[in-house]
Amino acid sequence: MLVDARFTVLKPVRSQLGMVLTPLYWLGDLPVRGWNNTLQMFSSRTDLLAENEQLRAETLLMQRRLQKLATLTEQNVRLRELLNSSALIDDRVLVAELIGVDPNPYTHRVLINKGSNSGVTLGQPVLDARGVMGQVIEVMPYSSRVLLITDSNHSVPVQVNRNGLRAIASGTGNLESIELRYVTDSADIREGDLLVTSGMGQRFPVGYPVAVVTQVQRNTGQPFARVLALPAATLNRSRYLLLVFSDSKNATQALDDTVQNALDDAVQLLKATESTAAEAHE
Repeated sequence: MLVDARFTVLKPVRSQLGMVLTPLYWLGDLPVRGWNNTLQMFSSRTDLLAENEQLRAETLLMQRRLQKLATLTEQNVRLRELLNSSALIDDRVLVAELIGVDPNPYTHRVLINKGSNSGVTLGQPVLDARGVMGQVIEVMPYSSRVLLITDSNHSVPVQVNRNGLRAIASGTGNLESIELRYVTDSADIREGDLLVTSGMGQRFPVGYPVAVVTQVQRNTGQPFARVLALPAATLNRSRYLLLVFSDSKNATQALDDTVQNALDDAVQLLKATESTAAEAHE
């Protein structure tokens, strides 16, 4: 080693040995490098799988947020429609949300989240953004039950918006159809006519859309025509409803009070007249 360090005699030998041994070093290092590459490959695959799982989870979260956004957008549209409808109604209204549907297929009843604590009363009209849905048939403190206009036990006085022809619209048990009862065969009614509340019976205020006539069937020899109509309200899709507080009851009460006051005044005047007549007779 001392000779190799001080003299250059062995330098060519070292060069030759290096050239000969380099392939051997490479071959000897090949298994190590192969193992390292294999480990790196498996490590990269594991990292890619983990990254894919993370991206898949993030994608699911984004899809969930997108669905929720779509739901909120649709809900906003429905609320705007309801707000626009309430602006066209002269009476005071209260917005309610549908929270339940009667599971009985032979009855058309729904449950809303407003009750007597919110001022809801028995028989109160219920509308959606498009038309009349029904009326309240049961009132509880924090909820109420509504009978839809398509229920076979429900009827509402209506009139043809085009000419004022009055009729009774009754439920058929089908959410997409109501029937006009006792319409004479010669009545002026046709397909496409809009039916609105007539105000008869003082249950529903005048002029609210109820249905559109879809079929008029006149049979020779029959006194009445068969008239079917499609409800204007979306009975099987509406979630937000309007409870209408009509002033008709208040007006009736005011009229009754006025009549009672007039009667009281008449009685007092009669008593005063009788008293004056008795004094004059004496």
